[in-house]
Amino acid sequence: MCNTSDRHTERRQLPVSRAFGTMALAAFMFFAGSASAQESIKIGLVAALSGQSAKSGEAITRGLTIAIDEINARGGVLGKPIELISRDDESNPGKGLTAARELVQREGVAAIIGGLDTPVSFAIVPFANQMKVPFVGPWAAGTGITFNGAEENYIFRVSAVDEYVDEAITEYLITRYGAKKPGMILINNPWGESNEKGLTKALEKRNMDHAGIEKFESTDIDVTPQLTRLKNAGADSLFLVANVAPSAQVVKSLDRMGWDVPIASHWGPAGGRFTELAGPSGEKVHFIQTYSFTGELNAKGQAVLDALQERFPEIKSIADVTPAVGIANAYDAMLLLSAAIEKAGSTDGPAIRQAMYDIENIEGLIKTYTDPFSPDNQDALGPEDYIFTNFVNGEILPLDF
Repeated sequence: MCNTSDRHTERRQLPVSRAFGTMALAAFMFFAGSASAQESIKIGLVAALSGQSAKSGEAITRGLTIAIDEINARGGVLGKPIELISRDDESNPGKGLTAARELVQREGVAAIIGGLDTPVSFAIVPFANQMKVPFVGPWAAGTGITFNGAEENYIFRVSAVDEYVDEAITEYLITRYGAKKPGMILINNPWGESNEKGLTKALEKRNMDHAGIEKFESTDIDVTPQLTRLKNAGADSLFLVANVAPSAQVVKSLDRMGWDVPIASHWGPAGGRFTELAGPSGEKVHFIQTYSFTGELNAKGQAVLDALQERFPEIKSIADVTPAVGIANAYDAMLLLSAAIEKAGSTDGPAIRQAMYDIENIEGLIKTYTDPFSPDNQDALGPEDYIFTNFVNGEILPLDF
């Protein structure tokens, strides 16, 4: 592919004949035109591709890859193939912002997909809005990511939303376990803060009290003191918000205490081999998801599963298609974004943003999206799209409820 900067490089004039010069110019125009015809539409990915969230980053990458394979097999978008350019943010907000800047300013991506961690997404949001580059989130659930107050909001999401998840978790604990005084054990970062607001709001809506709000760090190896305070305050159930490793520490601390208490969690435990870290009691944690490849799949689900196993031979069974939520959210996000670019007829950011409001009837894995976005709601998924699951023998299975 011809590099655009190369075409604009100043060239020294050589003493050649007019005929040769004409032929050279014609050849140059021919090959330049051919290169232009083959140029790709670049989409950036910013996600944790290493560290404790690497499994989730891998799932997002796989979902995007399968969607891009499908789109390119149909002729691409605007007659050009989609090219995915990935950057590892290492779950670090500063590195995530640097990656986003590089993708936009150096690589010239038409849009960014990513933001696995809520703090990373919060770091990217102002930049994406300032640069007028669509940013589509397939994982991070912090409510303020899409509800960011920007007059022109370029942030879209195909994922859970903390405030909606907190409402669903509250109802789940009440209905399934008869919870009357739940306690909160939350990771000490902006994601935990977002859920503290959402859970408090959900309880206030029901005129319920909580047993307390306890925070812990991702590096803590024992959270027994925090859990003991919740137990002594009369907690009859727990809200858990944290990613894989810290969630596992909560479970192991509960085991050390001998406290068998119902736990309803955000989807953090789904991001890796949770029960390998938490032990057998990890199966007691019930958590939110948006999709599962388990059970009888429709034609779309089976086609994607077959494509995953063909593209990634290391996937031997359903247990290896994890976390399914990362795959499904990313797959659907790519379909929606590509449809918007096609409808916009351009890779111009404002045009894509407007087209996101105009796309309709896109068949995804999670559902068929009919008018998925509007200026008042830039989240394509709602509470009706959530399911509760748990780990069973290393596989995430839907709960019958």
